[in-house]
Amino acid sequence: MNNYDSYFDLGQLIAKHMRNELNHQEKLQLDQWLLADARNQELFKKLTDEHLLNNELETFSANDKANAWHNITKSTGFKRKTNKLRWVGYAAAVLLLAALTITLNKHRTIDQPQTLANQHKDIPPGTNKAVLTLADGSTIVLDSAKHGQIASQQHAVIKEDENGKVVYEATDNAQSPTAPAPAEAIAMNMLATPRGGQYQVVLPDGTRVWLNAASSIKYPTAFTGNERRVELTGEAYFEVSKDPSKPFNVKTANQTVTVLGTHFNINSYTDEGVTKTTLLEGSVRVTGNTGQSVKIKPGEQAVNSLSYISINANANIDEAVAWKNGKFVFSNTDLQTIMRQLSRWYDVDVEYQGKTAQKHYMGRISRNVPVSKIFEILKTSGLNFTINGRKIIVKS
Repeated sequence: MNNYDSYFDLGQLIAKHMRNELNHQEKLQLDQWLLADARNQELFKKLTDEHLLNNELETFSANDKANAWHNITKSTGFKRKTNKLRWVGYAAAVLLLAALTITLNKHRTIDQPQTLANQHKDIPPGTNKAVLTLADGSTIVLDSAKHGQIASQQHAVIKEDENGKVVYEATDNAQSPTAPAPAEAIAMNMLATPRGGQYQVVLPDGTRVWLNAASSIKYPTAFTGNERRVELTGEAYFEVSKDPSKPFNVKTANQTVTVLGTHFNINSYTDEGVTKTTLLEGSVRVTGNTGQSVKIKPGEQAVNSLSYISINANANIDEAVAWKNGKFVFSNTDLQTIMRQLSRWYDVDVEYQGKTAQKHYMGRISRNVPVSKIFEILKTSGLNFTINGRKIIVKS
């Protein structure tokens, strides 16, 4: 909301919130605004603290208030000349809007306001970090600081580019795409991220993989034979290089995804209960361990509940790949699902005290913020959070 017409709508939402008159849809709209920017959360605190609001309004000059009212009437067409019932309904919204428009101008240059009195207790977000395990069992700790060649494996040189991405480059003796598999066993490597980590890898065929926190991918140093096969635990986003002669297979604990060249996301965390395969481009076939097989189209999601695979024809693509784009996106997401995401990204354990809240949330926020920023939003629904080392205690 960045124009005065939107500010007016926002003022109404906040006023109705203070009068406990929000319906479900309005509550979702307000939550989405709160999640969009940390500065919105700071303003919300001020605009819902009646004592603080009254004090702040007293500091505004008459000229400030006049300018705010002028902008309201100019942009919305709202006039003081209206019936009394309508005026009563708008009074609180206009008062809040006056503070909002002026306070926004005062805070435009603030980048990241402090949100906790005890910042030392806050937990920073995850970073680019992973461990690469080579065929001989040796390991290399990776982060964005490394550059250049880091290892040499059968048929490939392994490099880390300036963007903190592992790249496999075929050597001269690598097998051609049509050559038969050699008698020797192809070397297998594994890239694994811890909780609080993420990483990218470019496989020997040029396929790009984004690996989410607490995930791993196992792959050969050269794709030989008549297929390309990798094994995944956790979550990854794939951009598969096209090769009609050599299908690309992703094996997880509960299914195999087969493609020729496409963009898709697989969420196979064991604690999520189901495995979700979301397709952005191309076509994939998902085959469960029970033998059931389904084919999905772009915009669809295969949901594997172990015993049965269903298709969500209207998947929320933005939510499915939000992590890869550096965001949390909540679309009527329950608290437990949110806390599992936070647990993996911030490397924390979660403990619930009291009755587990059956609440759902809408909105989005950057993953590049301390965990307290997320808590400020969730607290608006009456929840309380305590940080104890690397444990988050949720009280309802």
